[in-house]
Amino acid sequence: MNCNKLIKSNFCPDCGQSAATHRFSLHHFFVHDLVHGILHLDKGFFFSIKELFTRPGHSIREFIEGKRAKHFNYVSLIIMIIAVGYFVGNISEIKLIDTTYYFSSNKELVTKFDKISKKYPKLFTIIKIPLLAFFTFLFFKKAKQNFTEHLILNIYKVCGELLIAIIFTLIAILFKSILPINYFFSIVGVLTFVYSIWYYFQYFSTYGYSKFSLLIRSVITTIILFLIIASINEFVIGVKEGFEN
Repeated sequence: MNCNKLIKSNFCPDCGQSAATHRFSLHHFFVHDLVHGILHLDKGFFFSIKELFTRPGHSIREFIEGKRAKHFNYVSLIIMIIAVGYFVGNISEIKLIDTTYYFSSNKELVTKFDKISKKYPKLFTIIKIPLLAFFTFLFFKKAKQNFTEHLILNIYKVCGELLIAIIFTLIAILFKSILPINYFFSIVGVLTFVYSIWYYFQYFSTYGYSKFSLLIRSVITTIILFLIIASINEFVIGVKEGFEN
């Protein structure tokens, strides 16, 4: 429960949360949360945003463990953030929303990637999530989280990363004449890299890992994911160019 009280009724008399909390499963994900997230707007949007920037891992772990009354639905949240990112990207010459985890000194490659991500604004964001879930499931087995729980924790993490990209895209609109575009890509890349480590370190901090082991696992997981996603980006660009030729 959100208020940490034992209850004997269907709902907590203090915080109002339902007593019927459960582990996440694929059935619940598709039958309830996906439909609910698309058709309804839950309260808690600004609470979730605040938590993603103040105590992201701790907060989302508590959400998955049952403290769900205050949080915004994760499906609704990522849909809204992608939509906002797409809108912001359309008014900016610097498209950072779909370049999270990707910064490169290869200007030609970045330009090509930008054209594809602009045409398919949701594609690269959606591709990331099951990849993230697979590797966190692999590297943090001691946590005994099922794959769906890894999907959900990584959906929230991607939301935090996209918000960083959106914020810096807005900054880039204001200061594009002062700082070169490449700096913005690099800043976002570094911040999302650090955010990912911070997020995983917090989330898995209560599952028996030593601080050193947890830090190493968080860093290695983030590096591997960065390299894989960067490789996928280059592969997709290569395939698209092959079809065009």
